[in-house]
Amino acid sequence: MSEFRIDQITNQSGSRGPDIAGITTFTGTSGMVMPSGPTEYRGGRGRGLFGGAYDAPAARNTLDYITMASTGDAKDFGDLTSARSTAPMAASSTQGLSGGGSGPVNIIDSIIISSTGNAFDFGDLTVARRYAGRVSNNIRGIWGGGDTPSAVKTIDYVTFESKGNASDFGELLDATSSLEATSSPTRGLFMGGENPSVTNIITYITISTTGDAKDFGDLTSARRGAGSCSSSTRALTGGGNTGSITNIIDYVTMASLGDAIDFGDLTQSRWLTTATSSPTRGLWGGGLNPGPGSEYDIIDYVTIASLGDAIDFGNLQSSKRSLSSCSDAHGGLG
Repeated sequence: MSEFRIDQITNQSGSRGPDIAGITTFTGTSGMVMPSGPTEYRGGRGRGLFGGAYDAPAARNTLDYITMASTGDAKDFGDLTSARSTAPMAASSTQGLSGGGSGPVNIIDSIIISSTGNAFDFGDLTVARRYAGRVSNNIRGIWGGGDTPSAVKTIDYVTFESKGNASDFGELLDATSSLEATSSPTRGLFMGGENPSVTNIITYITISTTGDAKDFGDLTSARRGAGSCSSSTRALTGGGNTGSITNIIDYVTMASLGDAIDFGDLTQSRWLTTATSSPTRGLWGGGLNPGPGSEYDIIDYVTIASLGDAIDFGNLQSSKRSLSSCSDAHGGLG
């Protein structure tokens, strides 16, 4: 008797399981997609990663991870392929991609979020740069702006399932560095930065298409080096340098256009921080406040659907700034 292996059935391209529809006992509103491929590519959902960073006196290649539904200190995940900071991380529900970084470099590393272990080479950005902003849905990872060290308008993208080099997407309104970015499943928002003055501009793109960014509205104050995260509907930006270091968190509703509104405050004023999210929580990790001369190891969190100040979540493995982050459950994944 032959063995019928359901876990080895794929669609025609081999990229996923087959779409099953038309079965009389199926009561869902759409077809059911059966999983295929190795378990580590199916996603555990709910894990956040913090990668790279400047941890005095040098850039680091370390990766930390947390379980976002709980609280507690970060644990060791593995290492990037090289030590670098300011290398923004885009993610699907299974894979994180760390693009660019200090040097600047054009490297894109790939990390399988549900496992632990070291990153491996995915491809290259179209332009070597650092301090870019990143957005993603479950299909595309996108990087916008940054500096070479001159600020650029460049937006480029990759498809998560296709290992290889990035392609041109379009341009930002202005050449901008030290900006932050986040996304819904359809829109990517780029927030603040310097071009060359510190700016409060929010722009947006439609992730599934290509083209130049358009004006969305303004932050409550001009800032650079903040951290941004989102649910599928609401985008938050917290911390940053406005000329002084701030703890303010702003929010916008991504499906509309308009200016940001005050959400609350981080536990500490800081910049060169990073943020990531689950569908319900936004989390900020690390950062710098040169007034006290401190790099931070703190992780804060908020409940995205409400308003209010951040609460202590735990600590990174070490104090660091200019780090990046991603998760397998952020707002761009729906």
